[in-house]
Amino acid sequence: MNLKEHLQHPVFRAVSELSPNHPAYAVGGFVRDLLLGRPCKDIDIVVVGSGIELAEACAKYLGVSQEVAVFKNFGTAMFHQDGYEIEFVGARKESYESHSRKPAVENGSLQDDQNRRDFTINAMAISLNKENYGELVDPFDGQEDLKKKNIQTPLDPDITFSDDPLRMLRAIRFATQLNFDIAPETFESIQRNAERVKILSAERIAEELNKILLAPKPSLGFKLLDISGILGIIFPELIALKGTESRNGRSHKDNFLHTLEVVDNVAEKSSNLWLRWAALLHDIAKPQTKRFEMPGGWTFHGHEFIGSKMVSRIFKRMRLPLNEKMKYVEKLVALHLRPIVLAEDIVTDSAVRRLLFEAGDDIDDLMLLCNADITSKNREKVKRYHDNFKLVSEKLVELEEKDRIRNFQPPVTGEDIMKHFNIPPCREVGIIKDRIKDAILDGEIPNNFDAAWKLMLDEGGKLFNG
Repeated sequence: MNLKEHLQHPVFRAVSELSPNHPAYAVGGFVRDLLLGRPCKDIDIVVVGSGIELAEACAKYLGVSQEVAVFKNFGTAMFHQDGYEIEFVGARKESYESHSRKPAVENGSLQDDQNRRDFTINAMAISLNKENYGELVDPFDGQEDLKKKNIQTPLDPDITFSDDPLRMLRAIRFATQLNFDIAPETFESIQRNAERVKILSAERIAEELNKILLAPKPSLGFKLLDISGILGIIFPELIALKGTESRNGRSHKDNFLHTLEVVDNVAEKSSNLWLRWAALLHDIAKPQTKRFEMPGGWTFHGHEFIGSKMVSRIFKRMRLPLNEKMKYVEKLVALHLRPIVLAEDIVTDSAVRRLLFEAGDDIDDLMLLCNADITSKNREKVKRYHDNFKLVSEKLVELEEKDRIRNFQPPVTGEDIMKHFNIPPCREVGIIKDRIKDAILDGEIPNNFDAAWKLMLDEGGKLFNG
């Protein structure tokens, strides 16, 4: 590959013109993705000298309008141009203390900088210097590892991972994203050093988990996390799902493997990170709710409700957002059995209206999750579920068009009720409102003001005159 032809962004020529006395190189993920033919909007440039000075000079040369972001403590500077994030850093070498992943840093050479990189595929550099512009500097044969789809550390993996245990999660994340293998000696080192992840912040762990979840096939990463021993440390609730149990000739499925299959099924249909989190957590409470009851066998009654309560605890521990995204995951976990129950029974208008009312704008995501949850090996059972799901979906569309139930509020408000009957806020107002809502959802009355007002008068008469 002629790398010169692929250095299209004007920052590369700017660096070449502005740093004659300070060698500079494109490094890391940009080089890796360029060689893989993957799009990359992050450009990292290492300077044997001051990265901050070169960043400011390049921004001025290129006419960048916004101010350059400077991080003096780290010797880095960054600006955006044409949709790219361009970061400059001085070449450095690092040394670590055992209790921290924050290194002591000093100025270094390009070789020092490449030695400190996590993996051979991330330790390649492309020269931006006039005398050898576009030349690949690849001291650890990272290009060959790209061809072999292999992830390994440039130096002793035990030192690499002990110094910065986040690199173990990054190894598994890259293997998942790129569908690469981790070299045996590298993976064995991850297993030996797994306990080191305990010094990582929850935010950094969650960031890597999110990237694994956003990969084309997330199960690859979670299986590697499990085999490595890391998953039990960072996510014990998932480990609790593992295994099967038999009693009186009846077994239940391995809910860990089932969960990963559901996550992969969702990933095939949607790139929504939080829908993938809902898939990962949909059965999270099965260990707490597992019971063996005759004659039916194994049951997990209420796991959807208990699971939805567990979501906030997991999100808090992992420093995931405690906002509408968490509430979305809670809702989908709580409702994930409802469409399946509908698909098992006669699909009534009333049941579909109630599902539509409770799911609101998330109904399509809920249906996608529930379809993904059908992982039975019984083909007839799967076909029956999918046929009934199709019927449920058709009913949802039909009733939404006719009754406008999604996110609806009863046409008569509590204020209307209090004003008409000249009463203060009280229990009876709620009773009348719920009666109107249930009547609409059950199809007793249409979803309009006149019908709701008439029912309000009837119910109010019973309560206040009866």
